[in-house]
Amino acid sequence: MRIDLTGRKAIVTGSTGGIGLAIAKGLAASGAQVVVNGRRPEAVERAVAALSGLGSGGAVGFTEDLGTAAGCAALVKAHPDCDILINNLGIFEPKDFFDTPDEDWSRFFEVNVMSGVRLSRAYLPGMKARGWGRVVFISSESAFNIPVEMIHYGFSKTAQVSVARGLAERMAGTGVTVNSVLPGPTLSEGLAEMLRPEQEKTGKPLEEVAAEFVMAHRPSSIIRRAATVEEVANMVVYLSSPQASATTGASVRVDGGVLSTI
Repeated sequence: MRIDLTGRKAIVTGSTGGIGLAIAKGLAASGAQVVVNGRRPEAVERAVAALSGLGSGGAVGFTEDLGTAAGCAALVKAHPDCDILINNLGIFEPKDFFDTPDEDWSRFFEVNVMSGVRLSRAYLPGMKARGWGRVVFISSESAFNIPVEMIHYGFSKTAQVSVARGLAERMAGTGVTVNSVLPGPTLSEGLAEMLRPEQEKTGKPLEEVAAEFVMAHRPSSIIRRAATVEEVANMVVYLSSPQASATTGASVRVDGGVLSTI
């Protein structure tokens, strides 16, 4: 299967590292013009440089906090249209339910949910008018397997799945698809940094330490390791392609089998 996104414009929120950057690279390599986003100019510049030469579409950066209404409005003003919207921006933080104040619940809702709501509301009408478009929300297996150590995070990921499903039905018959992707434990920079002390203490390879972490915290994993960011990105690139035209309203798992349901 050869995915060709030549002539398509993609926006990937929160794409200066981790899964977001891997998605941006995958879309760029498939020929899309990619807008990468982050809050720090130097990180955005590095991400744009990382995409250089990957495809024919090129890459541009947009530096703004899309966890705010003002940031989303600024993005839409700078880039009024897109064909592919990847709502990847997200935050997480382990914190016990009884230690999580209202402010944290509101912050997670604004960043993880409302960023995607605002941008989808802005870009979907144009996609509908053109008769083609792709919107993908990067949720998590935590949307269904709510982590007791960060219930507020799990709640926000469940909300993303709900929004994606509702928008898919709202876009019925338009040529626009809306899906959510559910990564499981993934060896991004964030997880690598969290595991660094254990790696240094044991001298084990990072991948081995990550696999032990997965089996300790997600023992239902079938692959028994952390996924790579590229493995998650591959699914997102497919869902962004013409080949995925019959897949919409779906919650697609890249969780390594963590969710023990059929």
